[in-house]
Amino acid sequence: MFSERESQFAGPYNRTLFGYFDEILRAFSPDDPCRFVSLAKSAQLGGTVLANVFVGGSLSMDPGDILYVHPTTDNAARWSKMKLAPFIRGTKALAVLFDSRSRDGADSVLYKERRDGRGAILISGANSPASLSQVTMRRQVQDDLVKWETNTAGDPEGQADSRSRAHEFAKIFKVSTPKILPGCRITRNFDAGSQERPYVPCPHCSHMQVLEWENMLANLDEAKPEDAHFVCSDPECGGVIEEHHRPKMLAGLEWRAANPAAKREHRSFWIWSAYSYLQSWERIAREWLKAKGDPASEQTFMNDTVGLAYRGAGEAVPWEEIRDRAAESHYANGTIPLGALYLTLGIDCQVDRVEWQLVGWGRDRRRWVISYGVIPGHVSEVGCRAALDALLGQQWANTFGRRIGVDLAAIDGNAWTEDVWGWAKRHPSTKVMMVRGRHEEHVPLLERVRKERRRDGTLLRYSRRFYNFGTSILKMALYRNLSKTDPLERGFIGLPRGLEDEYFRQLTAERRKPVRRRDGFTDYKWEKDPGQANEALDTHLQAEAAAIRLGIRDLPDALWDNLEAERESAPPEVQGDLEDLLLQPGPAAPTPVTAEPSVALTPIATFLQREPEARSWHDRD
Repeated sequence: MFSERESQFAGPYNRTLFGYFDEILRAFSPDDPCRFVSLAKSAQLGGTVLANVFVGGSLSMDPGDILYVHPTTDNAARWSKMKLAPFIRGTKALAVLFDSRSRDGADSVLYKERRDGRGAILISGANSPASLSQVTMRRQVQDDLVKWETNTAGDPEGQADSRSRAHEFAKIFKVSTPKILPGCRITRNFDAGSQERPYVPCPHCSHMQVLEWENMLANLDEAKPEDAHFVCSDPECGGVIEEHHRPKMLAGLEWRAANPAAKREHRSFWIWSAYSYLQSWERIAREWLKAKGDPASEQTFMNDTVGLAYRGAGEAVPWEEIRDRAAESHYANGTIPLGALYLTLGIDCQVDRVEWQLVGWGRDRRRWVISYGVIPGHVSEVGCRAALDALLGQQWANTFGRRIGVDLAAIDGNAWTEDVWGWAKRHPSTKVMMVRGRHEEHVPLLERVRKERRRDGTLLRYSRRFYNFGTSILKMALYRNLSKTDPLERGFIGLPRGLEDEYFRQLTAERRKPVRRRDGFTDYKWEKDPGQANEALDTHLQAEAAAIRLGIRDLPDALWDNLEAERESAPPEVQGDLEDLLLQPGPAAPTPVTAEPSVALTPIATFLQREPEARSWHDRD
């Protein structure tokens, strides 16, 4: 039984709506000899419902101990409170088996035991090797498998599997939405199993076929997403399959295995949103049109909507190729090209220098590198902070002669955090944010850091403006976008004339490589050559994190129109005096990236450095 809080289809489990799950439920049965059942699926397709039926049905009809593993212990506790507890309360056959008032430890958040002691649910996190040891379980659910990270004891999936080794007829359910190839756990399990896919009959000729995303895409009229449809794969038919045909087709659904020899040991299934009443075909088409052209969004669409792993760009195009393209650019280093309406700054702190990169952002998620520079000294030093203050106040000229300043800066706060905060707090949170990269491939592109405290429990003030951002996804998107050569293509990256070769080497410095651990498990990590710096890549991603914080990825056309009218128009003529002329910034000079770090100063700072006698005049002013 499902409440309105749990499902839009409240009431008893409806086999008519979810008939495609029948075969998977049969695989859970003791009558099926398979040991493993894997499901690769779209997001929000009912995987948790399947797991609940498996767990509840087992506890009711064939009692025993069940291990339910989530990516983390926090996830596990949240599922127990928000999914499992209401499910038990609302299902009569289960409610009588458990005592929610028990005070002897038989009913806690992470452990629930039948009143008669004949079975229990142990709820664990894959990040806790202790919770995956010293237990023997006849049944398991391994939920959200792609988000499992290697823990201190090694591969958590192998640790969980071993908990059922003592049972000859164990059942282990692995379920997840896919993520990135190579290295996607649920895709690896699907490939190792029977590889069963849902075949449905054509409503016109009864030819059995799988509804493929590529079929819908090939027949999609982008001007009319409401007409999204498939075409029969039988060339002799070619009939148009529309959404109103879906109930009839689902009634004739058959699961067919590409690897039937594996069925006795491991049954694996795949299904996506087009089969589900939870999502219309029009909405699938609109989601694609919104994601199209932006690799990070395309990845989310392929994972969450199509239920397939995304093969990202594991390495960039050769640096010489983008250097040569930049040499022919229509704009120079230090100038803002047409279309760049927002400016964000990425700042990376090193032990003896601070490196920065300015990026301009426009419509359709296009971007342009504006300038790159190095400031000598540590971020804690007075001189370095003064130069950073000047950089934050600097303005750059666009093609209309308007001078535009930085809209938002993102400074790396992962190292020397207190020192970085010491500078950042001098500026409003709307001007400077602190960021920290996270390498996991399942994390959001940007999320606020949880409130951090000192050892004495005092809340650190910088928590209000500190954000984590997903470096792995942004790197893959960046490298895919760098291969685009059409300036009008969505996600195009413009590069200026005048940057040194070292900039392009740094921007393309990293590769996504398999790393085999001592325990035999393979991790996929981003690595760079030991002798190659990568600050140009880091600062570019930090600038992108600032752009995400500004909401540029989903800015409506009306706001782009307003910004374009404001910034891409000739500035009003003003009559300046001698002091204005002395202080007015000029075009920023290109700043080379050299082995000896050099500071890229604002024009006024350059003037004061060159004319020492002017300093006292400036201080008095």
